[in-house]
Amino acid sequence: MNRHLGENVVGVKDMEQQPKARGKRFTLNGALWSLQVLFGFFFAGSGFGKVLLYDGALYAAAPRAVAWYAAVPQPLIVFIGICEVLGGVGMILPAMTGVKPKLTPLAAVGLTLTMILAAVFHVMRGEYALVPANLLLGGVAAFIAVGRWKLRPIAPAILTTSRALKSLAVLGALTLLVFVPTWYTMTNVPF
Repeated sequence: MNRHLGENVVGVKDMEQQPKARGKRFTLNGALWSLQVLFGFFFAGSGFGKVLLYDGALYAAAPRAVAWYAAVPQPLIVFIGICEVLGGVGMILPAMTGVKPKLTPLAAVGLTLTMILAAVFHVMRGEYALVPANLLLGGVAAFIAVGRWKLRPIAPAILTTSRALKSLAVLGALTLLVFVPTWYTMTNVPF
């Protein structure tokens, strides 16, 4: 690291350090990307578990694992799951490809709204222990929405082969790391 000696106005020598290398700095863009990927995978996985409840046998067994499932009709749980899967994927792929990147903050807004509604639902049922998780997830989604809408928006770009391959790699990772284990657990492990 380079250091420069200089004198301030009172004649005292101080040391100035040059800025750190670009690759080592913490940036808002880097933080947003990290959160988008992490929470995109989380929401997609959580939603996929709900989508699998379209199967009547899984839906019948689900309240033993998650109590609030008993209070919600099966089609609504599946709908919430579809919204979460699409929102999770929407937080990653439009920004990564540059194709319609404004969908990324819209996906985050949708997930924020979903988490606010979930918090209200749990408060109404007296399930106060679940509310902080809903507020945390909704708060992060809101941060991503504001970050990608106003603070560090992604500029639209032409879909290149490289971006398309990266997107396919993300979808493959999502499938192997989230969807397959969720499907296997829900269909082979008793609740």
